[in-house]
Amino acid sequence: MGQTLTGLLTSVRAIAGRPGTPAPGRPGGGPDPALLAALRLCGDHLAALAAAGPLTDARRTRLIASIGALTTACSTPGADAFDALLRTGQQALDSGGETEARLALALADEATAMRTRSKGAWRLRGNALDALGRGEEAITAYERHLALQQNTAASRDVERRIATLRAAGDRIDEALALFRKTARAGAEAAGAGTEAVAVAAGAEASRAAARLSRHLPAAAARAAFTDLVRLRTAEHGAGDPAVRRLAALYAEHRRLSDRDPMADPLLGGAEPIGVPGLRRLVAGRTVCLVADTPRTAEQERRPGSSLAALIQGYDLVVRCDEPRHTAPAARTDLHACTLRGDTPWKGPRWDRRAGVRLVFGDPLPHWRLALRGRLVPGAQDRVGDATLRRPLHDPALLGEAADAEGPASTAYTVLRLLDFLGTPARVDLIGFEGPAALSPREREWVGTRTANTDDTAVRIALR
Repeated sequence: MGQTLTGLLTSVRAIAGRPGTPAPGRPGGGPDPALLAALRLCGDHLAALAAAGPLTDARRTRLIASIGALTTACSTPGADAFDALLRTGQQALDSGGETEARLALALADEATAMRTRSKGAWRLRGNALDALGRGEEAITAYERHLALQQNTAASRDVERRIATLRAAGDRIDEALALFRKTARAGAEAAGAGTEAVAVAAGAEASRAAARLSRHLPAAAARAAFTDLVRLRTAEHGAGDPAVRRLAALYAEHRRLSDRDPMADPLLGGAEPIGVPGLRRLVAGRTVCLVADTPRTAEQERRPGSSLAALIQGYDLVVRCDEPRHTAPAARTDLHACTLRGDTPWKGPRWDRRAGVRLVFGDPLPHWRLALRGRLVPGAQDRVGDATLRRPLHDPALLGEAADAEGPASTAYTVLRLLDFLGTPARVDLIGFEGPAALSPREREWVGTRTANTDDTAVRIALR
């Protein structure tokens, strides 16, 4: 990949570095200046990737492939380079991360400059701004997309997203109006004997309110909103009616935005992720659940193994419970485990690296104790919140009655949750045979949804 990446970067520089001369194979003139600018942006991104070292992320590998397709289109007569540009922008957005989202926005800017009436370009720009937390700007781009979109059915999700972003901004506006109203009332009621501490607290809250605006990036608005609620609660107490309403507005704003939540100090320095966040995480992605068996672990460790290559090709790799055979450094994008026994908070700590960690358990106090006692700071980026702790039995999710045959396996719980979310492009089971086989009831459910089983009996494709 290193040599391929270097060769692609050379090709990009060769085309984008000559904006004033015709491109090879393009008689009559070179690519559009905006297209050349987009290629230069891609070249800068490729250079940063090359400097970062070997690539292990399948999504970034696909982004590089998209840049390669764009480069080919720019030097091929008759090729539709504009569509290749949009695909590259979308792939950058799908790769995740702020750097890729900024690349997607920059490519969308060039696309809208090339074709101001392209609904695809405006939607890409809206999605990129949305991913960067710039909600008000995203609304403007989404509205341009809707003005050009003739298919009303295809635009419903955009309309819903606009409504959600506006509702989140409205909560900020209402919170600021409430603050101004209560601040005026407090100033009128305060006499000469107002304590200095109260005055200082009110001044701090005023500064927090002055920082808060619906036009701020999401992270900055969330931080200012958090400070305002904290300071007003300290000043007036949680029982004050205005404070209760302010806290309710804050909760609604967090629920509506639900992007990059504030870190919970009880979650080992990780950030909580709920049902909406998990749904977005798996949307359009290929997912595999890998069994912890000696055979699977041995093949994963073997250099050049076809099974290892197969697993690395998925967007999300899921592993369950406490691994006994899997190598400590094995890729784990999502780790799920089920709390069992009377004192689940006394189990071994979850120190293996995972992008997301889901902990299934009941009752709620035991679940909280387990998170506080077993999470290791830095071992995960996000942790499933309480809305994801019992997906099979939670009325808001699957709402099934407890099975008399005993608790479900963790793998089965994950499968049912992914099936409920309904957004992954594909879900595969790898290595679930022999000792790792599911229970008869669980196998029956899997069998009704199995698309195919490959010849090696290693992979079961559910979607």
